[in-house]
This record gives sequence, C-alpha cells and structure tokens, in this order.
Amino acid sequence: MLVVELIETQIPGLLVVRLDVHEDSRGWFKENWQRAKMTDLGLPDFGPVQNNMSFNTRRGATRGIHAEPWDKFVSVAAGRVFGAWVDMREGPSFGMTFHIEIEAAVAVFVPRGVGNSYQTLEDGTVYSYLVNDHWRPGFTYPALHLGDPTAAIPWPIPLEESEISAKDLGNPSLDDVVPMAPRRTLVVGAGGQLGRALCSTFPAAVPVDRDELDLTDAAAVEAWPWHEYDTVLNAAAYTAVDAAETPEGRRAAWAANASGPATLARLAGEHGFTLVHYSSDYVFDGTAAGPDGHTEDEALSPLGVYAQSKAAGDLAVGTAPRHYVLRTSWVVGDGANFVRTMQRLAADGVSPAVVDDQVGRLTFTDELVRATSHLLDGKAPYGIYNVTNGGEPTSWYDVARAVFRLAGRDESDVTPTSTAAYAKEYGQGKQLAPRPLHSVLDLAKLRATGFEPEDAMTALERYVRGETAQADSRP
Repeated sequence: MLVVELIETQIPGLLVVRLDVHEDSRGWFKENWQRAKMTDLGLPDFGPVQNNMSFNTRRGATRGIHAEPWDKFVSVAAGRVFGAWVDMREGPSFGMTFHIEIEAAVAVFVPRGVGNSYQTLEDGTVYSYLVNDHWRPGFTYPALHLGDPTAAIPWPIPLEESEISAKDLGNPSLDDVVPMAPRRTLVVGAGGQLGRALCSTFPAAVPVDRDELDLTDAAAVEAWPWHEYDTVLNAAAYTAVDAAETPEGRRAAWAANASGPATLARLAGEHGFTLVHYSSDYVFDGTAAGPDGHTEDEALSPLGVYAQSKAAGDLAVGTAPRHYVLRTSWVVGDGANFVRTMQRLAADGVSPAVVDDQVGRLTFTDELVRATSHLLDGKAPYGIYNVTNGGEPTSWYDVARAVFRLAGRDESDVTPTSTAAYAKEYGQGKQLAPRPLHSVLDLAKLRATGFEPEDAMTALERYVRGETAQADSRP
C-alpha cells in the first residue's frame, strides 16, 4: 500500500494525506498508518501511543472544536465526515482555518494546538484518531465554539439541525480563547559554561541545575512536567577528569555522565521530546583516528573513568527516538578553562611547560551552541555529530603560545613537554587519568548539513581580546 499524496494546508503543520484504498465486493482495505512509508513521504514521526475510535449513530453529529496538547492523525473507519480545523496556537497563524471532507482515502495530520472538529455526513460513521500522548485528568486546553463567526466554518448541516454536546455548546468565541503556548526548551546543567551559552542563545528556555532538578532523584524526575517540553539540551556533566579516578569521583562521574543521560533518554521516548546531549573526544583512546580525525561511527575506546562514563552516556542517549549527540573537544567558554589559565599565567609572569603531544581542536561554546541551533532548526537527521571549531589541528602547546602572544608575552616563554614527562614532574601523589593523544574530530558529517565551523585560531583571538561572537538568538 502506498500513500498517494501529501498536501500542505494554509495552517502550518496541518497535512492532508490521500491514501491508497483497495476495494472489492467485500468492502475496502487501507493502511491507515504505516510509519516507514508515511515518514518517508514527509509526515512527522510523531510516535502515536493511543488509538481512539468515536462511533456516531446518526448523520449530523458534530464535535469540537478542541485544541489538545498532542498531535493527532485523524481518519474514518466507516462513513464520511466534514472535518474542520482552527489554529489556536500562539503566533501569526492564530485563527487560521481549513476544512475538507474525510472519507476512506483521506486522512489528516493535526499538530498540537490546532483545534480539531468534525461533522458526520452519514449514519454509523466511525471516526478514528491516533494521538502521541495520553489524556491527563485535570488538564485544560483551548476550545472554540463551533459557530464562531470569526472562524466562519461552512458546516454542511446547519448547527441548529446538528447534535452537539452541552459542553461544546458552551465553548467560547475566538476573541476569548487563550492561545496555546508552544512547548518549551529545557537546559539541564544551565550553570556551567556551556549551559550559560545555551541559555544566552535560547532566552526563552527553562534553565535548571542539579539543585532544581536532580536526575538521580526518582521522585523529582517523576514530578517534573516533561510533557511541557519539546527539546531538552543536556549540558550537565562531571568534567573533573582526574578526580573521576577516585572512589567518590567515580560515583559522581557515572551518575552525571551515564545515569543522567539514560534517564533523559527514557523520558524522551515517553514524552516525545528531542534530546540534545554533549559528549567528548575522550570516548576514543586517540589511536584509531583516520586522516581527518575520529569519525562518528568509530568504535568507542575510552581510557579512564571519565571517558568510560561519557561513552556510556552516548550509548544511552542513542536509544532516544529523537536525539543528537554532539561530540566535542577542548571546550572553552565563560568559566574556568585552559585559555583563561594561560592568560592568568601570562599576566602573572609565569613561564609554563605545556604538553605538545596531545593534538586536537578548540571548541568555543558559542560555536557549539551555533551548531546546536543549526541542527535543530535545519531538522538534520538524528544521530551523532562531531562539533569543534575548524582549522588546522593544534597541540595544547600551540594554543598556549598563541595565548601568550595575544596577551603581549613572548611565545618562547612557553616551553614544550610530553604528556609522560608532565605526569612524572607534576603528577606526583596525584591520581592522573589517561589522556587521548589524538583528539581531532572529523567534521565532514557536520559540514554536510551546511554548517561551516569557524577557524579555532580566529575564535581564540576574539576570545582573548574579550570580543563576543555574533550569535543568533532563538525564541
């Protein structure tokens, strides 16, 4: 069975689907919902969880107009209806209407917040609708009077001759309808340097930290209104690489980097939100990279506890139906980081020794956030994406020399050392985690989406000089 046609309407997201119906002397057969074929055609993969049937005894039964907070896929199992929809979402399309007759070969995808209604045109009509969330007691949503003069729906059977419930007769006019707000964005780990950058670009997002939402607290997780969000940006992480090697650090690293993402992945499946998770070059041991760096499909090979917990988090997030894992490296933002340390040493007259055998690319938080917006806005295929700044790979030693130069110090005041020598000289009595020597991430997959990373050294110069990048701000 094939979907014959997908038709966009004037209401954004409201789609008419013309189905292939096979008829013979016995009756007819159709594939009312076939996920693979319909999503290939362009229908949203909206994840229905419930199928409802409404039997209508007589012609003229009229129901609506209800704007429930979930998506619907409506059709008929018997008979015919006149379907009508009114956009009741916040925004410029509020009040826009559309109507069509639905028979066996027609179905309609109705996005969240669009008011749905129908009038039966035959006795014994069975109206069917798939929904992607469960009804919740006590939850209210916008409704509109069937005869509202502004909507002016041309009902085939006059409403005074129709059968309408008392509740629907009491629905308000469009002037009195409170528009449905869009589902929101949640930033988990909003207090970190990446979280702060995300909140700056997503100003309407809800920011939370662990004291507001502890993902290890089952009761707190259960009480949180996950159904209110369509996107969750998980910037929470335990990043103390060396401390993760201690008993207490090990527990904290696994809780934040593995258990937390696993909880979010489960919730994403239950509530239908898109989960964006930020990962690390540490999931690789630095030995198997190709000529352009580690690719997204390279086998995981984490070295230390921090790395292992991050790799576990990647695997967990991959189970969410709608997910992006953004693997990054050498993150620099508003907070304590390597570049700020080098600036301070340069200002204090210190001449540090810096490792020259760990190679990668810097990732500035504004670039990581820009890539996040690009993937979400462009509806890029879900999955794993490497995200760093661009340009030639450098060592930490190269970065330190550049910072010293930009700070007015002589580059030669920074001396090179190896990872092994640094650990021997400065790691006495400390539990140092193993580091991958090759952290370059291949950016071909990200570039294929139309995103061009800014050169890391250009971004470094702007950062050291205290200039800010121009970032798009999302509502």
